[in-house]
Amino acid sequence: MIYGYARISIDSQRLGVQLKQLRSAGANKVFRETASGARADRAQLRRAIDAIDRGDVLMVTRLDRLARSTRDLLNTLATIAAKGAGFRPLHDTWADNTTAHGRLMLTVLGGLAEFERELIRARTGESRERAKAKGVKMGRKPKLTDHQKREAIKRRDHGEDTLAEIGKSYNVSHSTISRLA
Repeated sequence: MIYGYARISIDSQRLGVQLKQLRSAGANKVFRETASGARADRAQLRRAIDAIDRGDVLMVTRLDRLARSTRDLLNTLATIAAKGAGFRPLHDTWADNTTAHGRLMLTVLGGLAEFERELIRARTGESRERAKAKGVKMGRKPKLTDHQKREAIKRRDHGEDTLAEIGKSYNVSHSTISRLA
């Protein structure tokens, strides 16, 4: 079965052209919605992906109807492939994973995206290590000063107040007090 997915970003755009192209290309059922491509929670796209089975094809007119970024595209295509289905964009034929050429191009694109993620991870790690070596404290600022921590631990250990009461006096949760060492 061939499913179509048509999306417009704003109401002033028209779905008609996409619907006509998808039906002309053989889409039996077309899921359609008005939503920004940047939104991760596109209900009709989720329904379309849920509907596909092994051997089915999900078709769009252009790649930008499916995804906003390379990472989003690759994640969506991985979900489709995991179901044993194919993906066919009508105007971006290089990304048609129902053909050997399309699978090759998407594999190369996926490899480049993975390489880019590794570079970013390495640069971030190196920057973090340099900052730590300079004495920079990582993470958010502690809610309690060292003096407040010592007082709270003493009150907790002597059983003077409940954890909630101690936490309230320092404007923190009882969980914060229970984790103090």
